[in-house]
Amino acid sequence: MLNVQIGFHSYYVYIITNEHRSSFYIGVTSNLKQRLAKHKENIDQCINTFAAKYNIQFLVYYEKFTWIQEAIAREKELKKWRRDKKLKLIRDFNSNFDFLDSHF
Repeated sequence: MLNVQIGFHSYYVYIITNEHRSSFYIGVTSNLKQRLAKHKENIDQCINTFAAKYNIQFLVYYEKFTWIQEAIAREKELKKWRRDKKLKLIRDFNSNFDFLDSHF
């Protein structure tokens, strides 16, 4: 008989911004720390991405999910939102609009 253990995974929907908090990037990942490092690496290496172009690298918001399907659906939902609604979401979660990178 095969003994299968069911593991739990973590997936994150995240919002990062630039130093001036003027542009946002919304993404989904299974490893937030590694993904944040990749954004910074792309900026350092002048990789041609939206986040690199606008120097977007600071975490200001995230949500954690167990199922990737839920995380992807939430990412798509947030990407459709207007800027003012995104700002409210960030402020409700992170009232001082702090950079949260050190949490990961």
